[in-house]
Amino acid sequence: MEEHTKRLLVIIPAFNEAGSVGKVISSVRKALPEADILVVNDGSKDRTSEVAREEGVVVIDHPYNMGIGATMQTGYRYAFSRGYDVAVQIDADGQHPPQQVRTLLEPLLEGRADIVVGSRFMIPGTYRQSLARRVGKSIFSMIISSIVGQRLTDTTSGFRAVNRDVMAFYANGYPEDYPEVEALVLLHKMGYKISEVPVEMKRRMAGVSSITFFKGVYYMVKVLLAVFVDVLKKAERMR
Repeated sequence: MEEHTKRLLVIIPAFNEAGSVGKVISSVRKALPEADILVVNDGSKDRTSEVAREEGVVVIDHPYNMGIGATMQTGYRYAFSRGYDVAVQIDADGQHPPQQVRTLLEPLLEGRADIVVGSRFMIPGTYRQSLARRVGKSIFSMIISSIVGQRLTDTTSGFRAVNRDVMAFYANGYPEDYPEVEALVLLHKMGYKISEVPVEMKRRMAGVSSITFFKGVYYMVKVLLAVFVDVLKKAERMR
């Protein structure tokens, strides 16, 4: 299938992002006029859903906050059931520049990868974060790289593109809570090809991150335990 025949869906998971989701939708339209857009509103208490609907995109509302794992699974189920060939995750806070999506798509369209992750850290010094976060991400990268047998620099990045095979896998089951790291391990065990490309991310447009220092420590311990459990599982049981 040629590039111009690929059906592309941009999935925007959103929780209390009324201050930025409209601008993100507009920027996606400008950068990717051929793409359809889906906003999955994860039980927001603000006007996230209303703002997205005013932009004329498809919106799926969760009745309450179910977490990023359930939110992305909703998006992938929608994408797979409606026959999309490629799905791209772009967060609603404005950190993921839509104009860089084509960089994500290139390895997919060339058949070199089943999932492509946009990495903030492949270009040294282009993304700043706290010491605690740098340490945590370094630990994740070191452990996951050793598990999958290739160097991965940004395992927590949510800026990702997947082909239809991975879409089907995710539609059937997706890790809960903060799933980005665990999802890569599961894909590796199933034999999918993982690739990273360098991207330059921005600061969020509005609001603040929900990840505090203590939540970050809890997250790291919880995810690493989940990853080690996944490593021990047989791949056949994941289908």
